[in-house]
Amino acid sequence: MFKKTILGVLALAAFALGGATVQAADEYPHTDQQDWSFAGVFGTYDQNQLRRGFQVYREVCSSCHALEYISFRNLAEEGGPHYSEDQVRALAAEYTVVDEMADGGEREGVPADRWPHPFPSEQIAAEANGGKAPPDLSLMAKARGIHMDFPWWVFNYFTAYQEAGADYIYNLLVSYEEPPAGEELDAGLHYNSYYSGHAIAMAAPLADGIVSYADEATPETVEQYSRDVAAFLQWTADPHMVSRKSTGFMVILFLIGLSILMYLVKRRIWRDAH
Repeated sequence: MFKKTILGVLALAAFALGGATVQAADEYPHTDQQDWSFAGVFGTYDQNQLRRGFQVYREVCSSCHALEYISFRNLAEEGGPHYSEDQVRALAAEYTVVDEMADGGEREGVPADRWPHPFPSEQIAAEANGGKAPPDLSLMAKARGIHMDFPWWVFNYFTAYQEAGADYIYNLLVSYEEPPAGEELDAGLHYNSYYSGHAIAMAAPLADGIVSYADEATPETVEQYSRDVAAFLQWTADPHMVSRKSTGFMVILFLIGLSILMYLVKRRIWRDAH
């Protein structure tokens, strides 16, 4: 009787989990996971891709979205876009920043300044965008993720998968479509097959040829722009990823060496115990 009860509970649990999995699969769209250079334990950022992504952000996204936690000087750090100090200084000088201590309350930007907000205040940003201010993008790759059914997410612990935010941003940007026949959207909303609910306030920000890359071999397509800006936003959310991975690898090697040493010490101490 007890065994039958246990088997019944397990069967019910399996059915419930199976039902939840099917339901989740219906609720969440398929995510096209990308092959990122920064994936895995030894992955690193592609400097050229980060520079292209920054160009896309600057020419397209920065008109609405801020990078609150990024300073101009961060663009010169190793492991990131790694612009020269002169390039960063010249870039900062192109912008005017608010400074109450400066004459007239404004001055020329310097590398230590944060990236300037596109709107003077959040209220003005909301009024200019249908009542809701566009979100800050500096940590967006950490704030977003993708859905993975059990047991697939278990493998993330072995592959060190941490690119969910970049995958989400990429899939969102390439999924703007015309709404299906018979489906109407409220005013100010746009159809996106990947976005939850499919109705998103942000209009499609990208179009083929909208940004001109210096490297003529790089495609100027929505797909390429989306990959590049997604990689750049992964960096803004995790700018020290490369050094963190390097440090973690060295710590693992140290622990392995320490374990071997402690094992040899233990054998030497206890070899005459018997």
